[in-house]
Amino acid sequence: MPGSIIVRRFLLPFIAVLALAGPTVAETIRVRATIDTVAATSLQVTTRAGAKQIIALTASTIIVAIVPIKLEDIKPGSFIGSAAMPQPDGTQRALEVHVFPESMRGTGEGHRPFDLQPQSTMTNGSVGSVTGSVGRTLTVSYQGGEKTIVVPPDTPIVTYEPGSSALLVPNAHVIVMATEAADGVLTATRVSVGKDGLVPPM
Repeated sequence: MPGSIIVRRFLLPFIAVLALAGPTVAETIRVRATIDTVAATSLQVTTRAGAKQIIALTASTIIVAIVPIKLEDIKPGSFIGSAAMPQPDGTQRALEVHVFPESMRGTGEGHRPFDLQPQSTMTNGSVGSVTGSVGRTLTVSYQGGEKTIVVPPDTPIVTYEPGSSALLVPNAHVIVMATEAADGVLTATRVSVGKDGLVPPM
């Protein structure tokens, strides 16, 4: 008994801290969706899976526009991201490529699993060599590694432009990075919206 009392006294402060911290813990998630309605402080959306969600907006929510560009706009030195499928020869076949403006260089640098399709990956890095005339083969370097990304000619290529709340309109297609609180409330940290009806390929 004395031992159990000592253990309880030792653990109670930590249990209290966890109880206080629990509701404030937030997880970052990605929501691909179409806007249904817009309010001053929230969006109601339908996700690609068909679910209805309400996402809170704050004064610090960043809004960017996603716009199409040409494959030829990818040059050596461009900082890009590409969702891709691993190939048997070790290359990555691009599902899409997004070219970051210089102000976003370094965003998400690295290679990791991605959720666009089962087994898909995401590679963010600097383009080295660019070969090919119809499609493109890109050597993409990032801290700690390098990948060869094969970009078929029909691959969607996009970039980012500064956006505003004026882009958040019904039927616009968005990719929302949001924090999900323990109570399920979603708060947008960043909204990437397809400009002029573009469906973001990411």
